[in-house]
Amino acid sequence: MGSVLLVMSVLLVLGGLFIFIDQQDDIGVGHYTALSALWYTLLNIPQQAYELLPITALIGALLGLGSLARGSELVVVRATGVSVQRIAGAVSIAGLILIGVQLLLGELLGPPLHEMAKEQKAFSKFNNVSFGGGSGAWVRDGNLIINVARQSGQRQFSGMQIFELSPDHRLRAIGHAGGATAGGNRTWLLTDYAESRFTPERVIASPTGQRVLESNVTAGFLGLAVESPAQLTSRALLRLIRYLEANSLSARDYLFAFSSRIARTVAILFAVLLAIPFVLGSLRSAGAGTRMLMGLIVGLALFLVQKLIESGTVVFALNPVLLAWLPTTLLATVTLLLLARAR
Repeated sequence: MGSVLLVMSVLLVLGGLFIFIDQQDDIGVGHYTALSALWYTLLNIPQQAYELLPITALIGALLGLGSLARGSELVVVRATGVSVQRIAGAVSIAGLILIGVQLLLGELLGPPLHEMAKEQKAFSKFNNVSFGGGSGAWVRDGNLIINVARQSGQRQFSGMQIFELSPDHRLRAIGHAGGATAGGNRTWLLTDYAESRFTPERVIASPTGQRVLESNVTAGFLGLAVESPAQLTSRALLRLIRYLEANSLSARDYLFAFSSRIARTVAILFAVLLAIPFVLGSLRSAGAGTRMLMGLIVGLALFLVQKLIESGTVVFALNPVLLAWLPTTLLATVTLLLLARAR
């Protein structure tokens, strides 16, 4: 546990530094200052810890158990008749404690503080944005009021509503787009767009089609206001899944995010157990640098597999639940096989 805490501290310092550097382009916009960027960075630390904990648990376990192996303490423990299974049971206690920390970060601390950071940044940079809880983001741009339900890509949004006002603040038109893609020169391409325009005599309804909307609102700004599925708590994801399924809407992204959160939490247990066959085998006399390198290689491999599977789920319309559990299943299989062969 001490090694995990040490590794987590190092990675969080590096992660926080990268976040703060990434905010430099926004400093000076509106009332967003360097102090605001520092506060934004600190509020994102719990979310960073949540995302890094599986890799941190593996590296910390390799370092902690490796120090025991290098001092021949594990050899003495094994010589007294303690089996690998009993050692794994002791290590599992630390894994369960880390799972509890992961739940605390992912369900109680990370998402609310991350949302608070985004809101404070948006309010500092812009004066005409508001957040309506589950109703998405509301932004006013001149005579346009735009509401966006959710973000489906870096420059793509879904569920966009547009309210057009007259110069005397009367409602002139209401439009709804199934999808919106940010283009160049302050334009948006709206798809599945339907509009109702109000005149003194009647209401004119336009058929569903496409529209090019000119607006000063950018995709980067709306990304501050709309929460992606990966940043939501399990309770919020489950509520959205039930709502979308009840209304015969696609819940693939939210189902994958929900399953992935559970799978990544369970993976922590197998990550710490994976260190046992390494320290009892070829890495018994290796230094701390070698073990950290091995942990980084395995951790980055799991991270890349997770990202690859996440992209495949969206692009190829594969089963989100099975793919969300695939990295954890592979990790568990490799861990159990190596533990069975450990001596």
